[in-house]
Amino acid sequence: MSKAESSTRAAGEESLIYVRRIHRRDLNRVWEFLKKVFRDVNRETVEYQRPRSKKRFLEVYEEEGVEQLLFEVRAAPGQEIVGYAECAFEITGTDNWMNERYFTKHDMRPLFVEELAVHPDYQGRGVGAFMLEQLEHLARIHGCTHLVLEVAENNDGALKFYRKRSFYRLDAAIFMAKKVAVDAELLPPRALKKPRSPEALGAPAKPKRAPRRTLKARGGEKRSSAPPPASRPSGPATDEEIEPLEEAENDGGGDPP
Repeated sequence: MSKAESSTRAAGEESLIYVRRIHRRDLNRVWEFLKKVFRDVNRETVEYQRPRSKKRFLEVYEEEGVEQLLFEVRAAPGQEIVGYAECAFEITGTDNWMNERYFTKHDMRPLFVEELAVHPDYQGRGVGAFMLEQLEHLARIHGCTHLVLEVAENNDGALKFYRKRSFYRLDAAIFMAKKVAVDAELLPPRALKKPRSPEALGAPAKPKRAPRRTLKARGGEKRSSAPPPASRPSGPATDEEIEPLEEAENDGGGDPP
């Protein structure tokens, strides 16, 4: 039993469900309410996770043609949210799978029920029935011919609730899957080889210096490898050979006279 319900009963008042349009100040509180309501459903279903994201939820508030209705039980010290309904007169959102031509072909002008959430503590107490009655009232006054909503196939409680109120399956499409045997993209670990010696790795060997070769003259003496000095030719010296000496004497290179 919730705190609000306890306070209402203590005061001896009859519990009433009030409906109003959502206000900007309600957004954070309603977001937390939706997470609580759909927590278990989101763990089990593969389709249409709700709420999609808080960013998307806040964007819906700014969109035209979308009705966001809040159902509350009022009691001291405040109001408790017991239900939330979101509907649109046209297909909205970029991630919606609805095909508008299908409804045109079947002469349907639906009111699309995007969200219908009842507080877990208030299920089975007429909240959901009151919410559907409110949505049908909106559909009639706006000239809509059908209520169209989506429900997870494994949500047995919700399916029973809607079928009891004359909802029927609109399309035979279901989600199907087949497991595909695939290989891992990354190869498994591989053993690292032991390091090899430098010789095995082909490292170049250190070059050896060639021994110096010496020539030995006869009798065991070393013979110089330098070329022998040129021998002076025999015979008297020519003028060309004496001229440099004379020039040196004339330059004053010798003793003074």
